[in-house]
Amino acid sequence: MARTLILEVEGVSKTFGGLVALSNISLTVPNNDTVALIGPNGSGKTTLFNIITGFIRPDSGRVRFANKDITGCKPHEICRLGIARTFQLSKPFMHMSTIENIVTGHMFGRNNTSKPSEAGKRAEEVLKFTGLAEKSRIPAKNLTAIDRRKLEIARALACDPTLLLLDECMAGLNPTETDETVRLLEAVRSEKNITIVLIEHVMKAVMRISNKVVVLDGGEKIAEGKPTEISNDPLVIEAYLGKGAGEES
Repeated sequence: MARTLILEVEGVSKTFGGLVALSNISLTVPNNDTVALIGPNGSGKTTLFNIITGFIRPDSGRVRFANKDITGCKPHEICRLGIARTFQLSKPFMHMSTIENIVTGHMFGRNNTSKPSEAGKRAEEVLKFTGLAEKSRIPAKNLTAIDRRKLEIARALACDPTLLLLDECMAGLNPTETDETVRLLEAVRSEKNITIVLIEHVMKAVMRISNKVVVLDGGEKIAEGKPTEISNDPLVIEAYLGKGAGEES
């Protein structure tokens, strides 16, 4: 029986001047899965996120979300349809408190409201879920690295997405903090029924949380499959470790 697809990327290409950032990329994301997008730096992962979320328009190809063609839609329109994202570099409103940052996310999300009381109630729920409740009044600029990462996720969750795109949400975290973040993402999927696509370099986390892994290199998709299959793929090993690394000895 075919599974329902929440995201379909069909033949997406993008160039910047003479640089090919993405070349004919296609992938599908089943509903309530976690799909990891991996590859060396500069392989086109964030560019693909930017296209999916409307920050960049592709030169060719289509993006479909929940059976709706969203190619060329604006970022705020896509957010209100149910896609939320984080960024590789945390971008909170530094002088606003943790809860104020999360309220902002809800007021511009899928179930957005103009009533501060409703937005505040939703923000408190997200604070509790992400473990930030005790730091709700702290300015974002005073949060630790992991709490800023949590705030990025919390603000995205406050948008009430059905699809969450995470761009290196574990970058710079130690192993204990990484495990904590993985547990949070597992709860996002299992308790909130939110589908996740994540860009990540922490392979231990990718192996643990992902149902499927898609590998980009030089703007091209070079592999796709289960984590165990990808970890043993010679093309993937070569992409990360250099030419010849994936050859049998």
